[in-house]
Amino acid sequence: MSATPGSSTRAELTTPAALAAEHEVRRVLAFGAHPDDIDFGAAGSIAAFTAAGVQVTLCLLTAGDAGGFEPGRDGAELARVREAEQRQAAAALGVHEVILLDERDGFVAPTAELVGKIVRIMRQVRPEVVVSPHPERAWDRLQKSHPDHLACGEAVVRAAYPSVENPFAYPELAAAGLEAFKIRHLLLTTAPQERVNLRLDVSGQESVKLDALRAHFSQHPDAERMQDFVLEQMREIHGAGGFAEEFHWVTVNAPDTISGF
Repeated sequence: MSATPGSSTRAELTTPAALAAEHEVRRVLAFGAHPDDIDFGAAGSIAAFTAAGVQVTLCLLTAGDAGGFEPGRDGAELARVREAEQRQAAAALGVHEVILLDERDGFVAPTAELVGKIVRIMRQVRPEVVVSPHPERAWDRLQKSHPDHLACGEAVVRAAYPSVENPFAYPELAAAGLEAFKIRHLLLTTAPQERVNLRLDVSGQESVKLDALRAHFSQHPDAERMQDFVLEQMREIHGAGGFAEEFHWVTVNAPDTISGF
């Protein structure tokens, strides 16, 4: 599969199961800045991955306690609510592990400290594929590019190369038995349209995606409108009567990749 974005032809369409088989994917690690980020961007694909036997782990950088539509709600209470919502959504997708970090909602920055936390998780899970928001701003729909999403994407990309594979980076991790390894691929959501080079056909999983999104009850003042918008977008991405999600697929380490080039 080509990792070259911006071609004049429509992005390649395949299924998550076929992608996993082609690239021998056993483990996927998905990052989001807030609860529901991963579900909006990739819930259909994640449901299809788990149905195909792929182990998926979710990692959220913040508790999402600065989101929602109830002014004055206690932040600690909202954090508890959103964690419960995310765990319910994850269960709907067949995901059994949700990792929560403690970055401040609305103020995520790709610091060396955050990159180190992400490297630790990557080395614990050792995935072949990492899902993350895209680090580039999408001007076609600015709502995709919340600053926390961009910062999450930048931190994940910095962790994926070179930090996670550099044995001299974060030596305390190696000392704790978390050895360096190479990430093979990135699957980036919320990409600018010129970067989209992969569509994953998730037809049959659209209702599961909606189940996951509905679990984030605190975030949807108009759940029906949200559902209609999501389904419309998935139909448009597919383009042939089904449902799909779109990504920027990046090969970080192929069999012929030379380190440093």
